[in-house]
Amino acid sequence: MEASARIVRRLAVIAFADVVGWTRLVEQDDAAAVKAWKAVQRELIEPNILVFRGRLIEIAGDAVLVEFPSAVDAVQWAIDLLQRLADRRVGDPANPIHMRVGIGIEDAIVDEDKLLGDGVNIAARLHQLAGSDEIVISQGVRDFVWNKLQIRFDDLGDKVLKNISRPVRSYRVVPPGPDKAVPIQPHLMWANRPTIAVLPFRNDGGEVDPYFGDGITEEIITSLSLNRSLFVVARNSTLKYRDRRLGATEIANELGVRFLLEGSVRRRGKRLRINAALIDAGNNRELWAEHFDGVDEDLFDFQDKIAASIASAIDPRLREAEIARVRDRPTESFGAYECVLRALSLQYNLTAPDMKLAGELLRRAIDLDPQYAQAHAHLAWWHNLRYGEGFSSNADEDRQLADEHALRAVQLDPRDAWVLSIAGHVQSFLRKRFDAAQEMFEQALQLNPSCVAAWALSATTLAYLGRGEEALTRVRNALRLSPFDPLSFWYFTTNGTACIVESRYDEAIGWLARALRLNPRLRAAARMLTAAQALAGDEAEARAQARRLLELEPAFRVSGFAAWYPLQPPHLQRVLDGLRMAGLPD
Repeated sequence: MEASARIVRRLAVIAFADVVGWTRLVEQDDAAAVKAWKAVQRELIEPNILVFRGRLIEIAGDAVLVEFPSAVDAVQWAIDLLQRLADRRVGDPANPIHMRVGIGIEDAIVDEDKLLGDGVNIAARLHQLAGSDEIVISQGVRDFVWNKLQIRFDDLGDKVLKNISRPVRSYRVVPPGPDKAVPIQPHLMWANRPTIAVLPFRNDGGEVDPYFGDGITEEIITSLSLNRSLFVVARNSTLKYRDRRLGATEIANELGVRFLLEGSVRRRGKRLRINAALIDAGNNRELWAEHFDGVDEDLFDFQDKIAASIASAIDPRLREAEIARVRDRPTESFGAYECVLRALSLQYNLTAPDMKLAGELLRRAIDLDPQYAQAHAHLAWWHNLRYGEGFSSNADEDRQLADEHALRAVQLDPRDAWVLSIAGHVQSFLRKRFDAAQEMFEQALQLNPSCVAAWALSATTLAYLGRGEEALTRVRNALRLSPFDPLSFWYFTTNGTACIVESRYDEAIGWLARALRLNPRLRAAARMLTAAQALAGDEAEARAQARRLLELEPAFRVSGFAAWYPLQPPHLQRVLDGLRMAGLPD
């Protein structure tokens, strides 16, 4: 056969979707139906096809045909589309659009930009088995996705489809309900998160009830378990080590964990002292140690505070240790979790090459594990950081992708307080949807009152709204929970902004200068420090700081900054006045 006549084939996942009751909608109000359908195409279908790596083959009338390289991508796209349609109807009850989707997989014939073959026909017939807002898939698609997505399947049996000679085994997709968190499966994910065991706290002498140490241990395990970025061994499995004779490495090997938390309790009269230490068992070294003093008059309150403090304090230590573990490994050997860790070690350097590589690693993490909620949230933050720090080559695209990945992360794990906090900040910083952001922050704090990100990022939103004192209080909570957090430069920048809002310019200068000492390339702090110095009347220092800002951000213009920065009037105008007083170009 000549090369020009050779049939070209490729394995393709094909999704066919159409509008439910289209003829009825057109009969009722044809102009409104067409307008609503066009809006759904433009705002939901076409953008999200790209998000899930699909290729739009055709839109014909009320139907859409899409090719995907992956069955997982196709099913995720369909679930996401129907969920976004449902959300849209809630916001606009008059919106009439409901859809149904069929998905098949086929070794299809490629005819220029089109695909031909049974797979296309089967997908077009399968969708007819679906009811309103439902997805029906073939056996082949089900076999690819059954253990990769947190969904159920209703077996519809072998179905005879129009113009298809053989019966097709079909399944209805049953996604998690809107109020149901996506279940985390430790046996599948154990190697992809930090794992920790809390050993029973020992009686270190004095007049301590032998069960008090057990109570502290249980409270710490409960607090740590609220952090969905790590796995914690249940207390019943660690009780056997109360009178332990094994070393840290042996215990960690028995339990299959990388980290151990151990401690002791001492009492003298009414005074209590609790010691705690975090151990990297693989390297047999201590990562963190602290002691806490209190009185026994309110024993349970003291116990709660200690548990929350320990849980928050060790989180950044675990992250640092995990980053160090992968820093020198070749990236070709990274799984999704390691990609995230390596990206975190790069992006806060705030250089163009490191930012670029961090983004590539985060996208690779999602390619490797599309269900990894925190990877989506980290990528949302990366886009947010690119936008806010002036690295963006396409500001609209970064805003859009930050929004999409943040909301995707929440869909995947709506009970992750950190994920909710990132989504809240994206809504506030990039979209100026302050009410929606505050709802997400409060939900995060209800889920995990020790979530440092929720306290710190909600403070930033309060500062934007001109509620400086409330913002300062929330940052104090974050710093109390994590006093040596590697991201303290963000918290100090928020404090500086809050002090500017309150017209306390000298305090603002102090906080912002501290932020820049910790991260000299942080443009967010450099901008606000320039304004604070000018507003404080120190024109010489303000002009010197303005020159340093332009070295970091040569393209900075006051008018451009004014167009996007979310600080609300009248506070934004004062900052803009300060920047102009410092001699920055308008």
